[in-house]
Amino acid sequence: MNNEQNSALVLATGNPGKRKEMETLLSPLGLMLRLPAEWGVPFAPEETGTTFLANARIKARAALDLTGLPSLADDSGLVVDALGGAPGVYSARYGGGGLTPEQRNALLLKEMEGIDDRAARFVCVLCCLFPDGREIVAEGVCEGEILRAPRGTGGFGYDPAFFVTELGRGMAELTEGEKNRASHRGKAVREFLRQWEKLS
Repeated sequence: MNNEQNSALVLATGNPGKRKEMETLLSPLGLMLRLPAEWGVPFAPEETGTTFLANARIKARAALDLTGLPSLADDSGLVVDALGGAPGVYSARYGGGGLTPEQRNALLLKEMEGIDDRAARFVCVLCCLFPDGREIVAEGVCEGEILRAPRGTGGFGYDPAFFVTELGRGMAELTEGEKNRASHRGKAVREFLRQWEKLS
């Protein structure tokens, strides 16, 4: 690898919430984190996969092809047992295009009305592709339940509707540090960092 490839990692995302979390979680690498938007072209690869890994790999491949640099993609979502695993890989598009996060949460809570089985989990799969063909895949899971009503003001996405079993509080009620320790993304990144160390 050249010097830039040794010191830079592209985060294959345009989601500001994910970007902020990932920048904090990846700080131990000491790398320059870059975004596809820096290359001046729209970055919106079509996520046609039926699994979190397939979609993460699509995004990582698109970023690698665009930049020529090691590229890390995250695909994550909320899996609800009583809804047959929905919204799952369609979490960001649940209910159709154009909905706000608040509207998606409201739809989820409406779908769960009258259902006693509230078991759910956040799942995150990371895929990092390197120019030389190497790949790192890491997964993290955060077990919990769907709340009866939104709680908390932190986080993003479905966080206000999710109760974290491990900590006994809503995801949107956690501090940044607490969330990074317990979240699916935090767990996936820690596994990613362990695998990265083995490659270096």
